[in-house]
Amino acid sequence: MLVLLAFIIAFHITSAALLFIATIDNAWWVGDEFFADVWRICTNNTNCTVINDSFQEYSTLQAVQATMILSTILCCIAFFIFVLQLFRLKQGERFVLTSIIQLMACLCVMIAASIYTDRREDIHEKNMQFYSMTKEGSYGYSYILAWVAFACTFVSGMMYLILRKRK
Repeated sequence: MLVLLAFIIAFHITSAALLFIATIDNAWWVGDEFFADVWRICTNNTNCTVINDSFQEYSTLQAVQATMILSTILCCIAFFIFVLQLFRLKQGERFVLTSIIQLMACLCVMIAASIYTDRREDIHEKNMQFYSMTKEGSYGYSYILAWVAFACTFVSGMMYLILRKRK
C-alpha cells in the first residue's frame, strides 16, 4: 500500500510539474529563429514582444492563459486536499473530492490546448507584424507537455476516484 501511495503522489507531482512547465515556458509554437507561446513572441532569440491587448484575438490567448493557470492551481489544490483526506477519511471511503478537482484541472488544460489548437492559425494571420517568421514553425514542447499533462491529470483523477483509503 505504501508503494501505491508513493506512486500516486509522484504521479500527481509530475502532473503538476508538467502543467507548470507548459504554462510558463515559451515554446508553444517554435521554429529555427523564433519561439512563441501564450505570453510572448521572441524572434532571433533576443527580440521578445509581450502579448498584450494590442493583439487581435487577444481574448483567445487570454482564455488559453486563464485556463492553463486555472488547471495548474486546481492540480495543486487537489494535491493538498488529497493529503488532507489521507488523514481525515475513514477507512474504506473514496477520494471523491480530490478526484473531482483533479478532473476539473484535466478539463481546464484540455480546453486551453484545444483553443490554442483551433485558433492558432487565426491568431498568427491576424497579427502578421509579430508572427511574420512563424509560418514555417511547428508545435513546441510546451504545447505537447500541455497535452501530456491532460492525459496525466485525467489518469490521476480516475485513480483518485477508484482509490479507497486503507489502513
